[in-house]
Amino acid sequence: MRPPESWNRAPATVAIAVVTAASWLLVAMSGALQEAVQWGGFIPVRVGSSGDVPGLLSLLLTPLSATLVHANALHLLFNLVVHLYCGRAVEGVLGTRSLIVVYVVGAYAAAGAEYAAGPHSPIALIGASGAISSVIGAYAMLFGRNRVAISAPALATLVNALWVAAGWVLLQLLVGYAFGTMGCSIAIAAHIGGFLAGLLLARPLLLWRWRGA
Repeated sequence: MRPPESWNRAPATVAIAVVTAASWLLVAMSGALQEAVQWGGFIPVRVGSSGDVPGLLSLLLTPLSATLVHANALHLLFNLVVHLYCGRAVEGVLGTRSLIVVYVVGAYAAAGAEYAAGPHSPIALIGASGAISSVIGAYAMLFGRNRVAISAPALATLVNALWVAAGWVLLQLLVGYAFGTMGCSIAIAAHIGGFLAGLLLARPLLLWRWRGA
């Protein structure tokens, strides 16, 4: 399967990128990054407490709002480049609604994985990396080439997809280490959770879109 080459088939991918970039620009121009992190970031320890805190966004919405908050321009740019590359391909095959499902479910799966890894952590999860990891997971399942010597095609595809996941996490670590975008607080669990969500959603959504075709 080859990725579609037309941007006309990826309106949701482009819209998500535009909204995400515009949100960062507004925060950067206002100089209110720390306030945005606390207000819109997903903070695991809030789950174990009363949940909603006066003055902060509802806990239920923070997995989504966290995707709109980025540490700096490099953090944003790195995420958007990967999102646009993989998102266009995934949306072209699965359709606009399914791409949105993959992105949103990925955001919540990333937050859930981050909570499971550190339920008492007061550090806010920010950035679209978790949701984008879901898009990457779908991309790996739909377009990954079987480069491993395994006779079972399904297992070979899965192993290849896991290699893609490892590469994505490694890139995040390298960017964080080299440029200090997120330092040692790289949300590895969130990346894994998002990736697995996309991996699991890709085939069912593909079959759902082309049912009866």
